[in-house]
Amino acid sequence: MTPDPFVRLTSVAAPFPEGQIDTDVIFPARFLLLMEKKGLGKHLFHERRARGGFVLDTPPFDKAQILVTGPDFGTGSSREQAVWALADFGIRCVIGTSFGEIFHANCFRSCVLPIVLPPEDHGRVMAEAQAGREITVDLPRQAILLADGTRIGFPIEPHRKQSLLDGLDEIGAILRDDAADIAAFEAAQRRRKPWLYLRPEQLAHFNDIQESDE
Repeated sequence: MTPDPFVRLTSVAAPFPEGQIDTDVIFPARFLLLMEKKGLGKHLFHERRARGGFVLDTPPFDKAQILVTGPDFGTGSSREQAVWALADFGIRCVIGTSFGEIFHANCFRSCVLPIVLPPEDHGRVMAEAQAGREITVDLPRQAILLADGTRIGFPIEPHRKQSLLDGLDEIGAILRDDAADIAAFEAAQRRRKPWLYLRPEQLAHFNDIQESDE
């Protein structure tokens, strides 16, 4: 499943101010055997949603593409499914004051934008989310735009920004940046070890020749 480019996103933002939410809360361990990205959204925050009244099941936030979190969101294990489930649910951007380091990196690998804001700016965005007002995330300008016209800037590394704008996950970014090096390596390897590139029927013939020479 190829991610869509992330350029400019306008959506209500679901407020989830609780802090220290680890990846087991986001995507419980009992579902870890599920390795397909598509369909994981139904297991997102499974235990919290089972209690009823969870924010992502409550209109208008059930259609939110932005999640505004409390501090230290996504700590704990490195499970990529936590981000896959968010993306499959429809979340394209997560805004907080801090994230688990691996979770933060995994977001970019799945074309989800994690934005780290200082507490004062984060508080303003959280207030907008709690009021149910739409906010806009403008990636080219690296800005969050509030309903009253307030503009809040955010940092992002240039190569990660470009991957999001191009709609590239980690593999796509590697192919974009390193395709020439990969092709050169394969060409050199094909010359040095041509048997690695034989088709099955050619390989069987090659093995027959090797056996006859012994």
